[in-house]
Amino acid sequence: MQKITPFLWFDDQAEEAVKFYTSVFKNSKIGRILRYSEEAAKASGRPAGSVLTVEFEMEGQKFVALNGGPLFKFNDSISFVVNCETQEEVDYFWEKLTADGGQESQCGWLKDKFGVSWQVTPSVLIDMLHDKDSEKSERVMHAMLQMKKIDINKLKEA
Repeated sequence: MQKITPFLWFDDQAEEAVKFYTSVFKNSKIGRILRYSEEAAKASGRPAGSVLTVEFEMEGQKFVALNGGPLFKFNDSISFVVNCETQEEVDYFWEKLTADGGQESQCGWLKDKFGVSWQVTPSVLIDMLHDKDSEKSERVMHAMLQMKKIDINKLKEA
């Protein structure tokens, strides 16, 4: 069992979100589903028999999604980084995660249709930002700040 597991609070879309995420990330699987018992349903105001939690795994990382009601919403203070090796991979995750109501942001950040924040980041960007030549890294930073989806070729040109 992994020591720390991210726990994502949804209003009532936990199962839908898990199906979406496991379709986007190829190395994924859905695990156990726990449903609200009569007692838990009464205490929470949720329907008995509806989904309480869904365990799932993406790229070896375990998660739990909870249907907890509308009390809490996702915000940008927590995000998931998707490390990409190629532009094709950047394009794939950007397209999938912004589909059906997702929102593009700046510098490789986006929100998916559930409001979860992601950073779709080519690994070469991190290397470029840590270049020993500070002028190079500053040019890369300037180029990145002009982008929504990261374009590896434009970073290299900088």
